Amino acid sequence: MRAEKDKATGKWLIQYRYTDNQGNRRKSTKRGFDTKRDAENWLRNFLHTKQGELDMLFQSFVDEIYYPDMKHRLKENTMRTKQYVISDKILPYFGNRRINDITTADIRKWQSMLLASGYSQTYLRKIHCELTALFNYAMKHYDLKKNPCRQAGSIGKKNAEEMNFWTKDEYMRFADVMMDKPVSFYAFEMLYWCGLRLGELLAITPADFNFDKGTVSINKSYQRLERKDVVTEPKTPKSNRVISMPQFLCEEMQEYISMLYGIEPNDRIFTITKSYLHHEMDRGAKEAGVKRIRIHDLRHSAVSLLIENGFSALAIAERMGHESPNVTYRYAHLFPTRQTEMAEKLNLMKGDY
Repeated sequence: MRAEKDKATGKWLIQYRYTDNQGNRRKSTKRGFDTKRDAENWLRNFLHTKQGELDMLFQSFVDEIYYPDMKHRLKENTMRTKQYVISDKILPYFGNRRINDITTADIRKWQSMLLASGYSQTYLRKIHCELTALFNYAMKHYDLKKNPCRQAGSIGKKNAEEMNFWTKDEYMRFADVMMDKPVSFYAFEMLYWCGLRLGELLAITPADFNFDKGTVSINKSYQRLERKDVVTEPKTPKSNRVISMPQFLCEEMQEYISMLYGIEPNDRIFTITKSYLHHEMDRGAKEAGVKRIRIHDLRHSAVSLLIENGFSALAIAERMGHESPNVTYRYAHLFPTRQTEMAEKLNLMKGDY
């Protein structure tokens, strides 16, 4: 069993023998490795999985199998977040344990440690989901017998943070004090009236606007990673969408783009940072005398405004890039008249008999 160059492709291949699940001896070849070391590492890990148990250190499984596979399947910023959570919250506890030896009791002890650390409910859930996903991966692809996280139960909550939002009056007071800095004013106008995510706003270019039709196309997202500008696809497939803008916003954005000297069609129009906008939120909320909310809460504010004006969950979902059931569930408390309307209609139906 040795690695060698594939003459047809220039990459590395490795030939090997193994015993399958029925006890039969097999011969096979695995191709497409960039280096000899990659081929040999793959074979070592493959043979580990054919011993009936995944008998390798948790740290080795993560570094040599899980990360190399996931990095080709996830967006760069998503992969970096995953690596941070696993490296900081999971590997220090489980890294030197053999993955097939980790028990439900071990998971419970780890959970107790996290619960005592004072993390938010949403962060606790995120950490636990990363460990659960890792064990699920080992079960699906490498024949790990069970996922100990399932019996241990979950911790944290998916949506534990209070949802804050501004009324239209509060936003208008805030927008008034933003007018002294055009880039801030126009950025917040897009965030509020279109309900954009921050990464979507920072990726917008002049080419994304169609002022004849009064629309803006949302088809990418911006991140700043390791001092590099990274533009990726939006968060979800639903996030690819075309948003109709009110006429006043079309006029504002035409005015803003005309102020950008030498701007090209595919240049980003908001070359500001997230920290800049956070600072401007602080300043504007204080000067306007309104409560401080997060930038993402402007998106909640946009949904609230649409609900208040009678738009359906489906129509709102299409505009925001959500799934409509998510809008119904997440913002149910902002549909105050729906239950009353249902009861009244059922009462009328009863009265027909």
